[in-house]
Amino acid sequence: MAIITFKSNENKETGQTLSLVAIATQMAIEHSHRILIISTNFEDQSLESCFWELDRLNKPIIQGQAAVGIDNGVEGLIRVLASNKTSPEIVRNYCKTVLRDRLDILLSPNTDDYEEYLQTCGNYPEILKMANRYYDLVFVDLTKKMRPKEANDILNESDVLVLNIGQTLKSVNDYQELKETEDFRTRRNIIPLIGRYDSHSKYNVKNITRYLKEKKEMLAIPYNTLYFESCCEGKVIDFFLRLKNVDPTDRNHFIAAEASRADETILAKLQELQMKI
Repeated sequence: MAIITFKSNENKETGQTLSLVAIATQMAIEHSHRILIISTNFEDQSLESCFWELDRLNKPIIQGQAAVGIDNGVEGLIRVLASNKTSPEIVRNYCKTVLRDRLDILLSPNTDDYEEYLQTCGNYPEILKMANRYYDLVFVDLTKKMRPKEANDILNESDVLVLNIGQTLKSVNDYQELKETEDFRTRRNIIPLIGRYDSHSKYNVKNITRYLKEKKEMLAIPYNTLYFESCCEGKVIDFFLRLKNVDPTDRNHFIAAEASRADETILAKLQELQMKI
């Protein structure tokens, strides 16, 4: 049971959400772990749109499940937690199922009021503790719209931090500077990942790994047109299921292979950390 948080320090788009979705989805398909993805976004349904079609109000259209409302999402879960009449299993009642007994989603707060959103954010650490007692793996998409205090509270609950960086020289240099800070050196749970990766760039995985003097090859989730379209149409599960038996020479095989490599790296990191306890 572990919490894996995806985060980026950059202002520009790093493909954080789509990287998380690819890695968690591939994990759910290839492994028998019970997985939860938690979206912490504010007025942004990018994660939800990966799994469901959205209506004109940008709310997920979830066939065969109750409509998303304040009583059956993160807000409803917070109310139950406040009552102290709950158990780890009840968390799944406030989530939406993507793959039965494999992958659930806790949708982002159902509000367009930022102050109300901030109040909700203060409850995430407690939600994580409860979810971590039921799910084998909890993936958190940590938004930059959250205040530093609440974001740090989530990071303190996390077992692994996947730090998303851009595929530019500035991003790589910024990461190099971060590695030299005291806070970074004292942590052993950080995994760097390049999102929206272009293997044809001179800033490819091998060159960046060599430049940063990393011991292991950097992780990367490549940009893939069909994957991007699937994320816009709520068809990510179908996309990865189709790739299960695809020929390795198929150009779409690369993203599945890289997602699997990321999965194995995360599981190995968790095992490494467990051995040091």
